[in-house]
Amino acid sequence: MKKALAEALDARGYDTLTPVQQAVLAPELAGRDLLVSAQTGSGKTLGFGLAIAPTLLGEAETFGPAGAPLALVIAPTRELAMQVRRELTWLYDGAGATVASCVGGMDMRDERRALDRGAHVVVATPGRLRDHITRGSVDLTAIRAIVLDEADEMLDLGFREDLEFILGEAPTARQTLLFSATVPAAIARLAESYQTNAERVATTTGASQHADIAYHALTVSARDAENAIINVLRFHEAPNAIVFCNTRAMVNRLTTRLSNRGFSVVALSGELSQAERTHALQAMRDGRARVCVATDVAARGIDLPNLDLVVHAELPGSHETLLHRSGRTGRAGRKGISALIVPPSAMKKAHRLLGWAKLRAEWNPAPGADAVIERDRQRMLDDPAWAEPVPDTRRETVDALLARFTPEQIADAYLRLHGDRHSAPEDLSEPDAKPAPRAAFGPSVWFALQGGRDRDVEPRRVLPMLCKAAGLTREEIGAIRIQADETLVEIRATAEPRFIKALGPDMSLGGNTAVRRADGPPASGPGLAKHKPGAKPRPKTDKAEARDGATKPWRKPAAPKPRGPKPPAGKPSSKKNRQRAADKPSKPAKPARRNPDRD
Repeated sequence: MKKALAEALDARGYDTLTPVQQAVLAPELAGRDLLVSAQTGSGKTLGFGLAIAPTLLGEAETFGPAGAPLALVIAPTRELAMQVRRELTWLYDGAGATVASCVGGMDMRDERRALDRGAHVVVATPGRLRDHITRGSVDLTAIRAIVLDEADEMLDLGFREDLEFILGEAPTARQTLLFSATVPAAIARLAESYQTNAERVATTTGASQHADIAYHALTVSARDAENAIINVLRFHEAPNAIVFCNTRAMVNRLTTRLSNRGFSVVALSGELSQAERTHALQAMRDGRARVCVATDVAARGIDLPNLDLVVHAELPGSHETLLHRSGRTGRAGRKGISALIVPPSAMKKAHRLLGWAKLRAEWNPAPGADAVIERDRQRMLDDPAWAEPVPDTRRETVDALLARFTPEQIADAYLRLHGDRHSAPEDLSEPDAKPAPRAAFGPSVWFALQGGRDRDVEPRRVLPMLCKAAGLTREEIGAIRIQADETLVEIRATAEPRFIKALGPDMSLGGNTAVRRADGPPASGPGLAKHKPGAKPRPKTDKAEARDGATKPWRKPAAPKPRGPKPPAGKPSSKKNRQRAADKPSKPAKPARRNPDRD
């Protein structure tokens, strides 16, 4: 390893290399084309930065004057490209390297001026780099190494044509490194086409996948999904947390909700400008914001310090996306938590994603208000500040408080002030809670309405008529039994006076349906359509009627359409064509052809 690079690593506190870094620095792979599969957060950026350094520097310890770029590093998103530039800048700083960037969303004129001044390494996104090559503002003749970072993601985002163009314009005598979380067939074909005798380096295994990340699948009722996100953030109180959503609309909705609840939150989605996205990430890095709500594409490849918690507000569409999302935490030896919010409708999907990703999750209900309060209490009691001596600068104030208030008053005031610093947790219902069984209908009376199956009466029509015309509620209406010529309805006894008053002296419903008080419920048997108390009307005819042989009203069959002479084959049937066919003399019929095989 070059002396300047080793000193840069020491200054940053790197005492050991990650497995992927050790693999690409093997002496036998020096200068070779590499196809590397490594999981997110494994130190790939430093890995390829160290791997291409011998190719760029040769025997020298430092870079010469900046001119045409010696290396290209291509990343799928702007955020990842800017992150790679920052990493390579401090890594190559001692060697005197100039690192430039060409990414979409930035001023292209500034990038062109930077390229004109010269750069040793250019970090770019595929589309913007192709624009610079087409305009002639970047010279590729001196390229010695090309790195494709997150190659699988670039193909998924539709950059295949741009990558093939860039690789085709670069010199063939170069070192080409492809880094990818997975190596599908498309990546293998790309490597075969644009690499020479590439060495396959695999540092991912199913057993060690995201070993520093604890997965929690949190079950929650459908109506409490957003409340569960609030409680998860409060329960862990991570220095930095990222909440993943599937759509921009959900990002905006959740950002507003969290902001209203007192969280320092920023949004990250594709609808934001590059400047807005940069400011959002910077707010997370300098501590002005602690929660980032983002979509998958916008957060691809970002690396935030102290990011200890990833929350999947909505489950991703694939297990690869689940791994990429979760890989934002648990980086560089730090422990992280990946929490999946799982409502009942997403239960099967969560099991599939975890199974395909070969991950084990701890299944529990989402933390409720009591759990969050208890966690706050434990954090407060475990705070190391309790063991620190009282400094002289605060001694006078401490003595004044003790002289004026009792310890109980001081403790209570402290708890109130401590609670005001945090958003109150939400009460969550049980994720598997079932609706309470319906209470018994109670005492009731029966009424007979004129008309039954003879008038095609159905419960779905009787129920709203009783509610509207008689002023009853669904809970006050019991069974509805449809017979041949009348319909029997069960009414709660407490609603009987109101029902009779609504019928009026003529005992009619709606002015045209006679109603009488029945002696009691009808005898059980076929032909009785039932309605459960409080149930919604059914949209179709009751099945009991269909089973009992009830038929639909007779309809007169439609008269057959008159058939006229067929129009000539191949011509539209119109009056004009029919007239032409009549005026045209008919040809004599040809004699039937004889088949000698049959004669």
